Amino acid sequence: MLGLHSTALEIAHPVTSSSPSSASSASPSGLAARPKRVLVIHYSQSGQLDSVAEQIVAPLRADPSIQVHEETLRPLAPFPFPWPFISFFDAFPESAHLKPPPLAPLSLTGDEDFDLVILPYQVWFLAPSQPVTAFLKHPLAARLLKGKPVVTVIACRNMWLLAHEKLKGMLDDVGARLIDNVVLTDPGPTLATFFTTPAWLIWGRKRGFWGMPDAGLSATQIRSSGRFGRALRDALHGDLERGTGPLLAGLGAVQANARLLISEKAGTRSFFLWGKLIMAAGGPGAWARKPLLLLYVVFLLALIVTVVPVSLTLQALLRPLFKGWLTKMTAQFECPSGSATDRSHLYDD
Repeated sequence: MLGLHSTALEIAHPVTSSSPSSASSASPSGLAARPKRVLVIHYSQSGQLDSVAEQIVAPLRADPSIQVHEETLRPLAPFPFPWPFISFFDAFPESAHLKPPPLAPLSLTGDEDFDLVILPYQVWFLAPSQPVTAFLKHPLAARLLKGKPVVTVIACRNMWLLAHEKLKGMLDDVGARLIDNVVLTDPGPTLATFFTTPAWLIWGRKRGFWGMPDAGLSATQIRSSGRFGRALRDALHGDLERGTGPLLAGLGAVQANARLLISEKAGTRSFFLWGKLIMAAGGPGAWARKPLLLLYVVFLLALIVTVVPVSLTLQALLRPLFKGWLTKMTAQFECPSGSATDRSHLYDD
């Protein structure tokens, strides 16, 4: 489905930190160097992004010269998983309009000082997940993130381009510096994921059926994401987070498919317009929204079987004419980390 959100992150590990006295390096004066401090902000439902984030964070947590604080985002009204059918679609109006419900109080005060921020997030209906949006709109976000380097991590089905543009806008609003973006997408055939992703999200069935592969990321994708954590560890040792360049270049962090951009724009437009209509009928869970949601599901299915294949077919036929545009868009969406893999051998298991 257009914008079906992949599920994500519940890092079960408690907040951990390394004592400053255990730092392995020392300043010229002989005093122990201040440990690097890393903030990990996360929200999860199924545990998929949980597993990815754990692979990235583990090398940092294991380093005595790095302190890691993990902040779990908790909506006041928890989102279910698996999602009841109507509840799933009832989340799209507020997701599309970036109007999330409030979060439970955070453990952070806003006075903390971090050297690096890692922000894993899901894509919900071609937008960042509501809990992550709620955090970035929280008054503490500007105090915590202003001027700080941020590494984003996305795990989703395959459409993330416009969601990331929205997230970049919210990071700009709080004065954060996006220095890297890691994207992991479902390796299954696009047609198959139209069936397997909803089955996972709504019925909790991750195992493939009818000859189709399992939903979500592969075990290899998740395991290999540890290379990003090892690269971040080394970058922190070299104070590279203070610079303006990416820390994960050359590690195959992201591969953008600009051919999906037209479909994403059509889906985003429909989510926005229909979302505005549905929100006018009441807040989340209101009975008056349900007939409109069912009507929208019919519209969405029609959109999927018409606009998406027609768009991809036309682009395939006209690809020679749009080659330059596709190349430009691909390069734009792969910034800042890029798709090159020339350094991967340094950090692979």
